[in-house]
Formats: sequence, structure tokens, C-alpha cells
Amino acid sequence: MPPDEAENRSDPGALTRPQPDNDDVNFDIIELLFFAYRDFISDPDAILSKSKFGRAHHRVVHFVNRRPGLTVADLLETLKITKQSLARVLKQLIDSGYIHQVAGHDDRRQRRLYPTQKGRELAMELARPQSRRIAKALRDIDPGGQAAIRQFLKGMVDPQ
Repeated sequence: MPPDEAENRSDPGALTRPQPDNDDVNFDIIELLFFAYRDFISDPDAILSKSKFGRAHHRVVHFVNRRPGLTVADLLETLKITKQSLARVLKQLIDSGYIHQVAGHDDRRQRRLYPTQKGRELAMELARPQSRRIAKALRDIDPGGQAAIRQFLKGMVDPQ
């Protein structure tokens, strides 16, 4: 029997108390990241729900707007999602007039993605409240602190 299980049997109330802090688990940062993410995506979620879109639509519109001409293959690599998931979301965005798909100039099998004007407007509508939230959070932080935050966030992203 694992030691934790033995401890819980000798102290039946152990599982009703909060998990104690642990030197190798940074619960406070984990929780702050949960709450920050929840709030960071809350405004875009509300905007997207009007069109019956979700977070996958948001990511696609964001990256296509930021990198017009992005190939479907590059978008798959960026988002780390399956072809089937992207195909469904992309079809909805194309059919709704947010994204335009064009065959590649040199390779006709290649599909390049461009935002439409409607797509650019949606991308900006989604980004503005997030940008305001970021600006508010950074307001009282000096440039060195802001650089540290960027470094921290980059460190959280897998290098691939």
C-alpha cells in the first residue's frame, strides 16, 4: 500500500483538507495561471458564442490574421491539432466568410489561408479586450519586469 494511502486510512479526514503546499509543486502559480487563462479568454468566448464559434475558431482566426498566406500545413503545426479538427473549424470559418483559401502559387495542392475583411474585424474584436487586460496587468510593472514576464511565458511554451 502506498504511504499516502496508509496515511489516509489512519487519518480519515486527510482527504477532506486542502492539499498542503509542497516544495516541488508550485500550487499558487498553477492556480494563478488557471484564473488568468479563465479571465483572458472570457471576453473572446462571449464574442465567439454569438456566432456559435469556440476557442479553436479563435486560434485559427488569430494566426491567419497575424500571418496571411499561412499554409494549412503550417497552421496544423502551429496549433498542434488534428487535420479533422482543423478541417471542421476551417470549413465553418470559410463558409461564414471569415477566411479565404487559395491554392498555392508554386504548388496547387498547397492551401494558403487569408483573412477576409470580416475575418480581420473579428480577429481585432477578439484581441482588443485581451490587449486591454494585458495592458492593465502590465501598467505598474517596469520594463525589466515586463521582459521577465515575457521570458517566463516563452519558457512555458514547448520549444517545438
